[in-house]
Amino acid sequence: MVNAQPEPEKRVACGDTLRLRYKLSNPAGQVFEDTFEDEPITLTLGQGELAATLENCLIGLEINARHVFILEPAQAFGCFDARLLQRIPLTEFPPEMTLAPKAMIEFQLPNGTTLPGVIQAIDPSEAVVDFNHPLSDCPVNFEVEILEITPAAQLRPLGSR
Repeated sequence: MVNAQPEPEKRVACGDTLRLRYKLSNPAGQVFEDTFEDEPITLTLGQGELAATLENCLIGLEINARHVFILEPAQAFGCFDARLLQRIPLTEFPPEMTLAPKAMIEFQLPNGTTLPGVIQAIDPSEAVVDFNHPLSDCPVNFEVEILEITPAAQLRPLGSR
């Protein structure tokens, strides 16, 4: 007689590739992003496709259960940091670029990555740009449903056997 052991339930771990749906909203119900009505997204934990603070919420979750995390600003996208307000001379912007308060602009860093900034104010010689995350200082509700987990150990580089 063989004792069949039930297969252990898959749970999310670092490096796993996930297929999921999620929604970000504030406590008043204003939705910032919602993928529940769209095709599920696929992402790999640790690749920077989702904020690290949100990725941490996913560790240990099981498939097909919906979870809601209520995150304070420091747990979500951080608290406002005045050091991330930068004064940038207008001469640093392309002449054809129209600058306006509340406009979001992507800045290219020396390593080739981009960083979004929001123009807070403009005077005759410079613009004040806020590089804080747009949801910094905001409590966030993070609702998520994991649809599929591909463990990191099962992922193989192309061309490997």
